[in-house]
Amino acid sequence: MLLNVYKAMMRAGTPLLEAYLKRREGRGKEDPARAHERRGRATLPRAEGALAWFHAASVGESLSLLAIISRVLETYPHLQVMVTTGTVASARLMADRLPPRAFHQYMPVDHPAWVATFLDHWQPDFVVWSESEFWPNMLSAIKSRGIPAVLMNARMSEASFRRWKWAKGAIADILSVFSLCLAQNAGEAQRLEQLGAKNVRVAANVKYAAAPLPVDEEKLAAMQSQVSGRKTILWASTHAGEEQLALETHAALRPQFPDLLTIIVPRHAPRGPDVLALAQQKSLSAGLRSRNDAASEIYIADTMGELGLFYRLCKTAVVGGSFADIGGHNPIEPGQLGCVIFYGPEMYNFITINEDFLTAQAAVQVADANALKTKLAEALAAPEKFGSYGDNARRLTAEKSIAASALASMLDPYLEKLAVAS
Repeated sequence: MLLNVYKAMMRAGTPLLEAYLKRREGRGKEDPARAHERRGRATLPRAEGALAWFHAASVGESLSLLAIISRVLETYPHLQVMVTTGTVASARLMADRLPPRAFHQYMPVDHPAWVATFLDHWQPDFVVWSESEFWPNMLSAIKSRGIPAVLMNARMSEASFRRWKWAKGAIADILSVFSLCLAQNAGEAQRLEQLGAKNVRVAANVKYAAAPLPVDEEKLAAMQSQVSGRKTILWASTHAGEEQLALETHAALRPQFPDLLTIIVPRHAPRGPDVLALAQQKSLSAGLRSRNDAASEIYIADTMGELGLFYRLCKTAVVGGSFADIGGHNPIEPGQLGCVIFYGPEMYNFITINEDFLTAQAAVQVADANALKTKLAEALAAPEKFGSYGDNARRLTAEKSIAASALASMLDPYLEKLAVAS
């Protein structure tokens, strides 16, 4: 019943959806050249042969899938792979990093007609849905067309579980699309089963399978020359409010460490000028990477795709999204590069990964801003006492990457059938 109501509301709301997309386009959150993809109309022709479709919500999820996709393409040379995401940033990264025989399309908005147009054109033979961004019209259409589907890296937090319990019939219908659900931990697996998921297994987190973030070695060498000998703190993937905390922390630590350099990488690069203005209001010397400013007290890296550079440059890293109600960002990326990682209390998007890191003493989680300032001061004053955290993080992520690579083999029963059919 609820799904029928949802479908009817989406049909009736077509003008509102059009206005919503136009507004997003005006704010730079949609690509005008590919706007029709969000309405289900393809940019590319459908090639002959079998097509496996991988869907990920955004940047982090899509990057996590690259290792799985590469393995699938190597093992099944007859396959093409389509990756869908919903953000401009993820589309740009996929254009740079997808291997041959793989391509990107935007996920259409969950309007029944746009979903049908998308599926009529692409006719995928197999679907891998990463994490738990459920689009009811798309998933019900996949089921009605008999397309085999797997839910990978499935999440079902306690809070989400409590909400879905009020619509158990609807979530059971949605989950019935998937013939295999690979959950991130035993608790999430149990909650998925209670909501109606079938064939649920606990598997390694796909994020561990991702390759280390890339780097331009010439740019890294240039930055290393600029900051040579200075104490540095990297604030990675920050959100509004966290830059304020970064600047306050810098001001508190500067008397003890007068050469301190704080590098801030906003989660959304266009916010760079806002962060610059905030620093200037506090009378801090600051510059923007997009303007090729020199590294002064505060260096704001408002560019795309360079986080790998800054994780290599700075061995003390604060992971953003964890001091705001965001749920944290991925600590695996700095962990792979041996950073000493700090983050705040809000890591609910990475519950299992957080447990992995804390158990392995591969990260320092603090309760609040004051505790963070204390720990950062200790780490800057005596880096040798914190070096084990970086070593443990590198070791943990290397060990987990081996387990995560086994995820791809769980797709083999589906992909082997496509090989036979083709």
